[in-house]
Amino acid sequence: MELFKPMGLTNEGENQTVGETEKVKCLIIGSGPAGYTAAIYAARANLDPVLYTGLQMGGQLTTTTVVENYPGYPDGITGPEMMEHFKGQAERLGTDVRIGMATAADFSGGDLIVTIDGNRKIKAGSVIIATGATAKYLGIEAETKYAGMGVSACATCDGFFYRKKDVAVVGGGDTAAEEATYLAGLCNKVYMIVRRNVLRASKAMQERVMKTPNIEILWEHQVTDLFGENGVEGAVLVKKKGTPDEETVKINIHGFFLAIGHTPNSDIFSDFVETDQAGYIKTIPGSTKTNVPGVFAAGDIQDPHYRQAVTAAGSGCMAALDAERYLSDLKK
Repeated sequence: MELFKPMGLTNEGENQTVGETEKVKCLIIGSGPAGYTAAIYAARANLDPVLYTGLQMGGQLTTTTVVENYPGYPDGITGPEMMEHFKGQAERLGTDVRIGMATAADFSGGDLIVTIDGNRKIKAGSVIIATGATAKYLGIEAETKYAGMGVSACATCDGFFYRKKDVAVVGGGDTAAEEATYLAGLCNKVYMIVRRNVLRASKAMQERVMKTPNIEILWEHQVTDLFGENGVEGAVLVKKKGTPDEETVKINIHGFFLAIGHTPNSDIFSDFVETDQAGYIKTIPGSTKTNVPGVFAAGDIQDPHYRQAVTAAGSGCMAALDAERYLSDLKK
């Protein structure tokens, strides 16, 4: 079976534009560790990958200052610099990296069509979705002001920088409990700032928190502001907001960790690709295959558990290999 000629590709197998629709072998959506790694492997497999960066080129890692837990960088590296390395390697191997955002998708009828920036249609032989997940924030101005200067949405990524210091974790679910217990092993003291008077975390996680001596739960507290000269030095909280017992308190901290969840960036694909209740794309265990033939998912978009650069990169490799095998099988 000939795959590429009917899709408008040239005899040499290169990508081609026919009319208003561009036709490519491998379309990668997203430019974090998963997307760029997929591009590197796809390029080496002669899939002529086209990668669209999305609005945040480099993904969430570009909001991180120093990365010390990615192999191969013994002295550490900034997140933006590391993503530039990924991008440069992908381009050197032949990836067509483009600035643009996927705004719609249509995987019905056997064709894999993605619309970029609302007007450019691409028909792909295979699609690798690596659009990631966006951390939820409280929405206070200080979160932006202190981004990379004490505010983080990943304790595993940034907790190391706050060893023997006091930090706070916002949230009362399993993620918050896990982040707090992880940080408790590094930090002097961990405040858990919980909006309600109970934890939503599982019983097992609640027990872990309660048994950790340097975790203090601040029940019925909400964060209204952060303060500090050259980074976070403390937080302003309101206790029992909206009640007669309302009280404003301040705590001194150096690290402020958000653990109130992530939103997977899967909306435009969810009509076709199966997702879980939270919106994470489901993949066949042991692979990056989705329920749609030719569509693969890599990185945080399909990983609600680890959310690390190295695991995202690994799944990007898997997605490219899965896409190459899929396209190869169609030729047979």
